[in-house]
Amino acid sequence: MSALRSVPIDEIVRSGNIRDIDVLRLRTVIHSDGLVSDEEAEALLQINSVCSAQDPRWSELFIEGITDYLVNQAEPEGYVTIEGAHWLLAQVAPDGAITHKNELDLIINILDKARWSPVSLACFALGEIRRAVVDGVGPLRCGDVPDKGWISDEEVEQVRRILYAFGSEGGVAVTRPEADVLFDINDAIVNPQACPLWTDLFVKAVANVVMAVSGQAVPPREEALRRDAWTKERGNLSPRSLLHAMVTSSLDSIWNVYRDQSAEERALARLEQQRIEIITNEEITQAESAWLSERLGRDGRLGPSEAALIAYLNRESPNIHPDLQATVDRLSRAA
Repeated sequence: MSALRSVPIDEIVRSGNIRDIDVLRLRTVIHSDGLVSDEEAEALLQINSVCSAQDPRWSELFIEGITDYLVNQAEPEGYVTIEGAHWLLAQVAPDGAITHKNELDLIINILDKARWSPVSLACFALGEIRRAVVDGVGPLRCGDVPDKGWISDEEVEQVRRILYAFGSEGGVAVTRPEADVLFDINDAIVNPQACPLWTDLFVKAVANVVMAVSGQAVPPREEALRRDAWTKERGNLSPRSLLHAMVTSSLDSIWNVYRDQSAEERALARLEQQRIEIITNEEITQAESAWLSERLGRDGRLGPSEAALIAYLNRESPNIHPDLQATVDRLSRAA
């Protein structure tokens, strides 16, 4: 292990404790040549896996080191391929789920730093937040008793960051796998009125899918999904009226960023998707009108956020896909 011999890796592993002095030694070794070697990456992953007691500065070193190793040193430089994503998940989630919060932070940081990553890696990260909301378990929840049915503001911003990261270059609509996870999270939230940041993000993401399916040119995700500043004064609105007001405010702020897509723009969008698929070696599944119609009307009911979204679409009557318009009309009558 060359320079790593100066760090008592075996002792750290046996003790299950990574101390501040150990973090300092490891940082010095890793930064000595500006590269993260295979042995150093393996040591970082092993320590993180077995050490339950971790100095607060450990996470920063762990995330920086593995991100640099996978994004900046692996080929093709600056991108994450499906093979790279499989390697990463085999290290941090061998049983299909992560056990440490800094492992989720690592995946999100990799998505953020890479120019392109497989959408499946983004969906895995979204799935960890879904696990917390739907099942109330995982490193985002504490204690032995499941704590489900709600989403924190921090978790909403993690979702937003993941969505931004995957669509970091150009206007790429929210994909079907991403939207599926968002719908699952939304369905599991017990009190939508208590999660205004989630409502804001969810309705904008679904609107993004609706407009893309309808052939509209989609703006960059940072614009389409941007966070709005909610006023603290909510007045005496009922919970239902409050939710409808939230949805209306969210969509009014971004509706004008969508527009009809020219034939040339459609061709360029297809070429861009093909480029991403070639680089990441993974197919991108876009949403279709039939899937979205089924997903909106699943089990013959609408959640409160979906109902408010449908009411908005029905009132504004945008130029949406005929199948979706039929779904909006049907669900509006049933709401």
